[in-house]
Amino acid sequence: MARILLVEDDPDINAAFRLALAQRGHSVHGVFLGHDGVSLATADPAPELVVLDLMLPDLDGREVCRRIREVSTIPIIMMTARGDDADVVLGLESGADDYVVKPVEPYLLDARIRALLRRSSLPAAPVGGGDVAASGTLVLDRKSLVTTKNGETVPLTATETRLLLELSNHRGQVRSRVQLLREVWGTDYLNESRIVDACIQRLRSKIEDEPAQPKIIATVRGFGYRFDGD
Repeated sequence: MARILLVEDDPDINAAFRLALAQRGHSVHGVFLGHDGVSLATADPAPELVVLDLMLPDLDGREVCRRIREVSTIPIIMMTARGDDADVVLGLESGADDYVVKPVEPYLLDARIRALLRRSSLPAAPVGGGDVAASGTLVLDRKSLVTTKNGETVPLTATETRLLLELSNHRGQVRSRVQLLREVWGTDYLNESRIVDACIQRLRSKIEDEPAQPKIIATVRGFGYRFDGD
């Protein structure tokens, strides 16, 4: 189904996932080092998706993710050994689109891969309305789904574009985390509110003049987020 790059330093786990994902129709290339993951994820042709272990012997997964994100919006799933908030949030904030906690069953990893690939196909342009502008500097073209700030393209991932589109389509209205999960990620993610928070932080870092004092995407404590563009 997809060309996948697997970055996992444990030879047994690497081999097991390559075999299991291949049996589910994917073409999988496995590497063991973070540097190799960066090189292959940003090569031409690039894989369609990266499955990236958090703990690697040369670069940790967060650094690998950051380096990939400097040049690519390729979908990334982070594998963490623990499911505590610190590891998960740091992985997501470094640029990962999704995460799984090891040990993870191959069928679950496959389900996450397929869900992320579906989400990475940008939505059709909304019917009606024009460009979405915020503070006179940010523009989301609702036809091309290209985002610009001060006239320069902002490299948003497909998930970030979906999130910005969903918020801006309800300008001035509070969207709860559950609503955002349902509309952007899908019903399988309804208990994953930290994914929303991490993606909001990444989005703010790209579109806000001062991410720590956001003016475009406001936090409504206890409820969710609101698009406050001009």
